[in-house]
Amino acid sequence: MKKFIIIVCIVVLLALGLDTAYFRLGWYIDLNPGDVPTTFVRTEGDKILMFNGEDYEPFEIKGVNVGSGKPGEWSTDFAIDKETYMRWFKYIQEMGANTIRVYTVQQDVFYDAFYDYNKNNDQPLWLIHGVWVNDYTQNSHRDANAPEFRERFLSDCRTMLDVIHGNKKIALGRMASAGSGFYLHDISQWVIGYILGVEWEDVTVAYTNEQYADVEDADDYKGKYFYTADEATPFEAMLAEVGDRVVEYESNRYKTQKPVAFSNWPTTDPFEYPENIERFFMKCAEVDVEHIKTTEAFLSGQFASYHVYPYYPDYLAYISDWSEFGFDDLTPYYTDGVLNTYRAYLSMLTRHHTMPVVISEFGVSTGRGMAQRELNLGRNQGNMSEKEQGKAILDCYDDIKAAGCSGCCVFAWQDEWFKRTWNTMYAVNLKRTPYWSDYQTNEQYFGLLSFDPGEKESVCYVDGDDAEWKDADIVAERGDMTLSMKYDEKFVYFMVRRDGLNIDSDKIYIPLDVTPKTGSSYYEEKNMLFDRAVDFIIELEGKQNSRVRVQERYEVLRSNYSENVYEFNAYLKDNIPAKDSPKFVNIDMILQTATPLLYNNLQAPAEVFETGKLTYGNANPESPDFNSLADFMAGDGFVEIKLPWQLLNFADPSLMMIHDDYYEHYGIEYIQIKEIWAGLAANDGKPRRAELKPVSLNGWNNHVTYHERLKSSYYVLQKRWRNQNEN
Repeated sequence: MKKFIIIVCIVVLLALGLDTAYFRLGWYIDLNPGDVPTTFVRTEGDKILMFNGEDYEPFEIKGVNVGSGKPGEWSTDFAIDKETYMRWFKYIQEMGANTIRVYTVQQDVFYDAFYDYNKNNDQPLWLIHGVWVNDYTQNSHRDANAPEFRERFLSDCRTMLDVIHGNKKIALGRMASAGSGFYLHDISQWVIGYILGVEWEDVTVAYTNEQYADVEDADDYKGKYFYTADEATPFEAMLAEVGDRVVEYESNRYKTQKPVAFSNWPTTDPFEYPENIERFFMKCAEVDVEHIKTTEAFLSGQFASYHVYPYYPDYLAYISDWSEFGFDDLTPYYTDGVLNTYRAYLSMLTRHHTMPVVISEFGVSTGRGMAQRELNLGRNQGNMSEKEQGKAILDCYDDIKAAGCSGCCVFAWQDEWFKRTWNTMYAVNLKRTPYWSDYQTNEQYFGLLSFDPGEKESVCYVDGDDAEWKDADIVAERGDMTLSMKYDEKFVYFMVRRDGLNIDSDKIYIPLDVTPKTGSSYYEEKNMLFDRAVDFIIELEGKQNSRVRVQERYEVLRSNYSENVYEFNAYLKDNIPAKDSPKFVNIDMILQTATPLLYNNLQAPAEVFETGKLTYGNANPESPDFNSLADFMAGDGFVEIKLPWQLLNFADPSLMMIHDDYYEHYGIEYIQIKEIWAGLAANDGKPRRAELKPVSLNGWNNHVTYHERLKSSYYVLQKRWRNQNEN
């Protein structure tokens, strides 16, 4: 009996050891070292070719980037389940896309779903797989040749290859910025390429090149599949080595090859710009994959991958002499009489490269907030309706095609609540972003799929239909008017009811007291009185001139960007507004624009966008007149309004955390509130104080509700791509 137990233990230990060696450590024995790798996708000149069973034919990538985030979860939780992926794959293919792209190793359920979706599909979805370099590694003190950078990058590349070939087990937390689980399905037959790396930080590239500038052969790499040209830099030599070892590993272990690209974007593009542009945008490095060559042993070939958006950094918008970029005639780059710098830039890329160019990220956001304007054609970073998003995507797609690119991937498939944007992140609790939908943060709304609050529908739709409003929602009265209020994970909703209400001629004011710290009981400009200190005023003054204003001491832009916008320090004693200042001001957002370059004035203040301005229209997705940016709409004897939480200085509505008094803390700190005081006011010359009533607030903590909705932009893109496929 003892011998039997010993033998069983030995067998179990051997099995565990072999399992660990094979599935976790990546050990293998090449039983067929003489076999030549095969490929079903390869590059030829500036084209990507796919084998159709008889011959290779041109293949256009029409893809979409799929993230790993969903409401109530961080992207690094990889919490999307198999059923959701199966549904999304169906939607994506029905849209007319043929490819999805992921940035890093996902949870194992993604690959299970992808395998099941494709295994009996005559028209499978293809996959471009990425390898992530996490932010800490790239933004730390390390250069790209440091072991923690290069060796981790290589190790993660090998892990990715084992994952797609169904030969990997990853323990939770074992791989940074990646999923975990058992990867036992071989999906490699549907993988058409790899994009290695991320949007490189130019300082990382420059630091690496500087560190090894005097190191012999640091810019020289000669491998079996990749090698560097004489012009290569040390950073490019690192990329060549990574690419070479990736192809070597897959060729030896799996006897197959896929096309390879190295991620890039305009910040590290291969072009030199005039000194004033490089200085302003702090462009200090270039990555040029033309300096990375391939040998005949690499059957699949190399392509160039770029993330290019129409609005930033739009270097060409500030160019006066285009001849230095080889443009003798700009006529082909005009759209509707306006210079299309996006198409021109894409043409620069395709003219520069001898390999296929894929625009692996492009898109615009349907967020209410904005971070950047496209100066020429208005394809902005934010504050675009869903229909405008669809048109902008198609216009960009036309530019991509006209420039001769071999394909593209729209960013992104789904909205992601956890995201942040530079011009709003200072105003919110970054530890709690997945738990509410921040419509002011444009980065959250690049998706073609929306996550709307509510399990099946939202608690309110601003659409001129008052069916969802009940008597229990009434919170205040004034004369013959009543004010109702409700809220969800995205908006605070208000309804004002009065018989005979005329939205074009009547003027209605809703004072709100949010914080007990500041506010004014008097609105000087409108000569209004309130029975308590008010922080915000919703001013309904017709369809074109309605807005939300904030008491100047509680203006978040002033507290953080006064020097950029107003050209004074808000925290100097003489510039601090009184706690009870009767002045109410517009609510603006700062935009990242090169105003000094535009006006040839290094002291020019930053551009702002009035985000407190309210848009009239129907915000119900079921309406044929749907405008996703609509803030208010009138019906028969009433008007509905919806305001995003951040517009009212909420840092985290899930816990009902708002901004404290900025000038007590030199910046933004949070306090928790349990109620908003709301009322109705009139600018009728009568001295009667408006009476405000408390409205109880209960946060939802981590328990978010949401439902999926395909945006209008999905159907706009579907109409084009499906028609192309059918023809």
